[in-house]
Amino acid sequence: MSIGQSDAVRNPRISARTATWLAWSLWVACVVLIALALLLDFLTDYVPLLSGERLGPGLAVLAGVLSLAYPTVGALIASRLPTNLIGWLFFGLGLLYAVRRFTEAYADYALLVNFALPWGEYVAWFTTWIGFAGPVLAGVFLMLLFPEGRLPSRHWRLVAWIALLAAALTVLGDAFAPGQLRTHPYIENPFGIVGVIGSELTTYEFFAASLVLGTALLLMISLIALCSLFLRMHRARGDERQQLKWFLYAAVPAVVSLSPALLDAMLVHFTSNFLLFNTAYNYNVIVSWDFLTYSIYVAVFAALIVPVFTYIAILKYRLYNIDILINRTLVYGSLTATLVALYFGGIVLLQTLFVTLTGQQSTLAVVASTLLIAALFTPLRQRIQSFIDRRFYRRKYDARKTLEAFSAQLRDETDLEALNNDLIGVVRETMQPAHVSLWLRPETAPKGEETG
Repeated sequence: MSIGQSDAVRNPRISARTATWLAWSLWVACVVLIALALLLDFLTDYVPLLSGERLGPGLAVLAGVLSLAYPTVGALIASRLPTNLIGWLFFGLGLLYAVRRFTEAYADYALLVNFALPWGEYVAWFTTWIGFAGPVLAGVFLMLLFPEGRLPSRHWRLVAWIALLAAALTVLGDAFAPGQLRTHPYIENPFGIVGVIGSELTTYEFFAASLVLGTALLLMISLIALCSLFLRMHRARGDERQQLKWFLYAAVPAVVSLSPALLDAMLVHFTSNFLLFNTAYNYNVIVSWDFLTYSIYVAVFAALIVPVFTYIAILKYRLYNIDILINRTLVYGSLTATLVALYFGGIVLLQTLFVTLTGQQSTLAVVASTLLIAALFTPLRQRIQSFIDRRFYRRKYDARKTLEAFSAQLRDETDLEALNNDLIGVVRETMQPAHVSLWLRPETAPKGEETG
């Protein structure tokens, strides 16, 4: 059952007018929070960071656009389908990010520029624990509940409870771990608890273990929630299957690109608190910050298409053919990867050959590799297209082959009765109608010709 169908059979608990007013009011709140956050970022010239936690100016603006895309699509969906949770989950994601960005910028401005502003440390503490687990948890429930706003079955309740537990463990560690705040490392946690639990377990170890376990569970549950979409699509038919295709086309790259950030956070907490025996947060990333920044850029772009494709899947999916988009992505993605591998492989191989023969490198290796790629582009694309069609679009591939064979036969066939039977057989095989018949107009004499 698709989203539109499921909402048609439910008793609405909220009127369309109230839902529209509430949805667009929350959208305005998100816009105001993001605008204020960007203004405070501009007024705060310098933020002393130990780990590069802040985004660069370009990524910050892009993330602002991302944060507004979610409540915008949430408003469009909730105003049309107020009883479905999907629109409100998009609001949750957008609102969480907008609140986090504003509180982060306010804390920086209050603690570094305008000391007269109150509650700077407490706002920074609030930013630390609301900005990580909340959006991930909302994304998990978005995948678990799409498209009907319900879990796939009652057995998935355990996954939902584990997701809530993972978020709670992560929030517990972020909120009460003693030492520097992760988002504002230049101040100490005002609610950090220092002490010993039991006889040997310190609060440093307890809250670090909570962070490691919570982050690991969030990563695992995110991948499980993604798998639930594939299971839904395997069982779905008709409109719901088309909706799931659109959503998966956006969710897969978003989850895959965000997974390194979750994995890195888990490894950082584990190594800095258990392997290095450091009693304070040593938030140096496991991978280089440049690599993590690039992965975040990819994650932002991937996450940006989730609300757009979801809106298409729910409200406008009949206007598009997702199969064509997926087909072209598979073909040209595989083609690009193959050509890049051949290009650099050809350069390495030819340079090695030139060094062996002449004792020095030559630019001919680059020229030869470029010409090779140009020559292989069309045949490789045709072969990859044929493989993709055979493997994933077998019915269309068989239909095309049947039509090609019939076209070749049509050039040589002279028997009208045989041609009639062949044409009916081709239509049955390719289009599979319930019934097919062929009527041929009888020959008539040209006008003015006498008949006797």
